Amino acid sequence: MKLKLHFTLLLLPFFTLAQLKSPSEFLGYELGTQFTRHHQVVDYYTYLSEAEPERMNLIEYGKTNERRSLLLATISTKANMDNLENIRLEHMKSLTGEGAPDKAIVWLGYNVHGNESVSTEASMQTIYDLLTTKSSYLEETVVLIDPCINPDGRDRYVNWYNQYKNSPNQVDSFSKEHNEGWWSGRSNHYMFDLNRDWAWLTQVESQQRSVEFNKWLPHVLADFHEQGVDNPYYFPPAAEPSHEVLSDFQKEFQVTIGKNNAKYFDENGWFYFTKEIFDGLYPSYGASYPTYNGAIGLTYEQGGSGRAGLGVITGIGDTLTLKDRIAHHLTTGLSTVEVASKNATKLNDEFKKYFQKKNYKYKSYVLNGNPDKLEALANFLSKHDIAYQVGENATIKGYDYNTGKSGSLKSTDKSLVISSDQPKSTLIKVLFEPKMKLADSVTYDNTAWSLPYAYGLDAVASESAVSKTRMPQNDTKYGVIKPDSYAYLADWNSMKDAKFLAELLRNNIRVRYAHKPFTLDGISHGRGTLIITKSDNKNVKNFNSILDSASRNNLKELTATDTGFVESGKDFGSGYVDVIQKLNIAVLSGEPTSTLRFGEIWNFFEQQLNYPVSILDEDYFNRVDLTKYDILILPDGWDYNSFLTKHINEKIKDWVIQGGKLIAMGGAIDGLSSDKDYSIREKEFKKDSTIQLNPFESSNRERIKSAITGAIFKATVDNTNPLAYGYEDTYFTLKLGDRSYNYLENGTAVYLSEGANQPISGFAGSEAKKKIAETLIYGTESMGRGQVIYMVDNPLYRAFWENGKLLFANALFMVK
Repeated sequence: MKLKLHFTLLLLPFFTLAQLKSPSEFLGYELGTQFTRHHQVVDYYTYLSEAEPERMNLIEYGKTNERRSLLLATISTKANMDNLENIRLEHMKSLTGEGAPDKAIVWLGYNVHGNESVSTEASMQTIYDLLTTKSSYLEETVVLIDPCINPDGRDRYVNWYNQYKNSPNQVDSFSKEHNEGWWSGRSNHYMFDLNRDWAWLTQVESQQRSVEFNKWLPHVLADFHEQGVDNPYYFPPAAEPSHEVLSDFQKEFQVTIGKNNAKYFDENGWFYFTKEIFDGLYPSYGASYPTYNGAIGLTYEQGGSGRAGLGVITGIGDTLTLKDRIAHHLTTGLSTVEVASKNATKLNDEFKKYFQKKNYKYKSYVLNGNPDKLEALANFLSKHDIAYQVGENATIKGYDYNTGKSGSLKSTDKSLVISSDQPKSTLIKVLFEPKMKLADSVTYDNTAWSLPYAYGLDAVASESAVSKTRMPQNDTKYGVIKPDSYAYLADWNSMKDAKFLAELLRNNIRVRYAHKPFTLDGISHGRGTLIITKSDNKNVKNFNSILDSASRNNLKELTATDTGFVESGKDFGSGYVDVIQKLNIAVLSGEPTSTLRFGEIWNFFEQQLNYPVSILDEDYFNRVDLTKYDILILPDGWDYNSFLTKHINEKIKDWVIQGGKLIAMGGAIDGLSSDKDYSIREKEFKKDSTIQLNPFESSNRERIKSAITGAIFKATVDNTNPLAYGYEDTYFTLKLGDRSYNYLENGTAVYLSEGANQPISGFAGSEAKKKIAETLIYGTESMGRGQVIYMVDNPLYRAFWENGKLLFANALFMVK
């Protein structure tokens, strides 16, 4: 009897292997011979969860913009899965130094860039192997697998590739199947780079994933990518610069995992590199954001990407196949889980140490400013499980973000206070730090992002703990409408105000706005104040209910008045009070625009402002009747001179002269500056002509002198210009390059003044700083009956620079 039982137990692994279908068996084709559409991936994960209910849990944690499922699979042994919630809760006690967790939590995230498509294929083989041949790794681990972070982008690429590939596939890199068009599969529906959105949470995919991430806060998170076809595989340890907050253990464990990966790659004779190119400084990467939350964040980069298809000839004449790429990602994925399983105790011990109280320089961050902006920041912090409170009446001394020096700020019960004495203290330091220590200026992304600048708030970082109290209950009464009022007034100084206006315009409510400050009923109102009169809307059915609804939807407080006769300033019937018309707005897409910069504008209209926009592609722009539109937006791009042929340039100018409004952003300005009819001119900059003899290997160091890697500068604002209504006299701008233009004679709204070319945060090269001295940032120019608006810097960058959004709304609604 004992022998029979022993024999049966020996057979159990075999039966599990025999019963569970591999990806190839389930899909009906050998993995790596076709690209798998997202719905098939969902089907396979669903199949596994039904076949292995005791060892796997599958949830749909959200939907994409195009209604595709976002999945998270959790796998472990039966014993661990039976105790899963207790394992999670015990693990999360580490944040407060409690508990006795003993399992390693590993998160594997695939396909954040849609056309880096191998990783989703690899995820299916990885989970199959973990449930079968590598199931021993699960004894000490709980593995969470997100098989496709960006389903919309992935299916865009896969569908495109299946449409254009040769049969059989063609390995010639010049063949159509290796050359995606402008609308590539890299980004999500709104053409956002989801690997730059982990911290900012501007996209639905990121917002929904963040909820699950913060439930678990894994010990290890691996983020799978692809790079150029000719590059060997990259795995950590990461390149410099690294942030000073990384623990010694986080750095050491990257080496531990890297060596284990190298062991398997060496056995197979595969090429790889480490410690180059891919740093983890920027906090919004898929590897860096988890790192600042205590994890070992890992970036894995396979050569291939959208150029590779099912197979492609590399620069040295080898053929790189999808099967090769799957094998490499499979290997690092399994290796990561293996190392975690062998080091579960160490990972738990170090994770608990990571969340011990830190002795960071700044103990508190205190912020004052517009209540709407404070509310927006508070909402952002809540999404990251960062606690905040309000201040008490006191004078707080510390680093003044506005001046870049020691200063003070008056704290009140309206101030927002964020203490560093909480589990997320490291993430707080990273997101709020005024200046970052850069070990190396050659970095992969931005070097500045501090939230007080991004949200346009006055702030002080204090070296002392600041007295604070609980958040008061908001007793503001929105939607209080007095039917007999002459008019209702709404201030204009935040994105919330712009959304309120957009809702009114969508509902055909006529709105006026003030070009001059005024005082009415003893209350001062600034430029841009919205004025909604009963007489303007006498023919609108349900006027009061529409106004009430818009106020409530946007949490917008209105001030009722019984007169249009002001105590100071201009009356409501003055020529200084303009009507905001319902606008027909168009934006250019396709070549020559940047997909990411176009996407930011598209997302702004549909997901933030909630106002309709028409998308006009450059392919048929020549046939478009521009008289149907009030505004045309030209996003940042690279080759506007090719687009702006003589015919199209004259077409746009004629439309502006007849009353159109043209908004030119970034590289689009370059295309206009060569035309004498536009006043915008690039600044002349005489570079030192002396030839400096430098070692060849220092060429990257020399090039960085002319670069600005996402640095913050303090700009001067002319807030009498409608483009700057709602702003104070300074604005902190995020510069991403060294474009430099002369001031406009009459329309310079935001600019770097003399001596303001030193970044207040972030890196700018010595040559770049010389070039941007005294440069235009935002400005307006009249042309005939129309307007041209120039936006040198991008106020909508990655949708996280909250304080720039009102500038863009001003360009739409305030500039006449």
